[in-house]
Amino acid sequence: MNRIKQKLAQDNKILSIYCTAGYPALEDTLPVIRELEENGVDMVEIGLPFSDPLADGPTIQQSSTAALKNGMTTERLFDQLSNIRESVSIPLIIMGYFNPVLQFGVEAFCKKCSETGIDGLILPDLPLAEYKEHYEQIFKEHGLINVFLITPQTSERRIRAIDNVSDGFIYMVSSASTTGNTRGFGPQQTDYFKRVADMNLKNPLIVGFGISNFETFKTATKHTKGAIIGSAFIKMIKRKGLSSIREFINSIRLL
Repeated sequence: MNRIKQKLAQDNKILSIYCTAGYPALEDTLPVIRELEENGVDMVEIGLPFSDPLADGPTIQQSSTAALKNGMTTERLFDQLSNIRESVSIPLIIMGYFNPVLQFGVEAFCKKCSETGIDGLILPDLPLAEYKEHYEQIFKEHGLINVFLITPQTSERRIRAIDNVSDGFIYMVSSASTTGNTRGFGPQQTDYFKRVADMNLKNPLIVGFGISNFETFKTATKHTKGAIIGSAFIKMIKRKGLSSIREFINSIRLL
């Protein structure tokens, strides 16, 4: 069974962390992932840097720019991940944009993901219809889960269409903005979390965007399976370095 589905079948609330491949330094990709697993993170979303990241706020954009300057490429990431399953067992997802995947070759990219032990992909700019018509079978042949995003503006009809084609979890964007908002969640967002949860979808929901501390994690997971933290984590390792990962994770879990 795919590692994402195994993790989702467990009773706990999932804490997923987004990290940018090749950041802060080019060879930090594996040390960051290993440190996250050692400190109890359930799943890691590995950001493949791209020069035009539409869904990313300034913090992740800056980390992507720095990683590209460090020399990070798609090929380099796969080289870094080649033996990762010797030391890391939690689910790993590559989050990126479709253009680099297309340039690499969709089938070749999925094959590399399978060979290195990647469990799923998040490609925000890959349309649902395009995926179903051209790429769904390729993903499935290589054992990859494709994760789709919804926002507060996504219609119930489209949410159900996404749920129907999904086979892992649905990435529930907390607001119709880029990543990096740390102001907390108001009634509009908590109502949205409950409204979609009450649709009784077959796939669990994991919230992203705007989670930065224990309170926002707790609010985001009240009606959902888990939450993803990105910008707050990137800011922390930029400011304090990799040695502060344990302290950061403990502050989310209140350990």
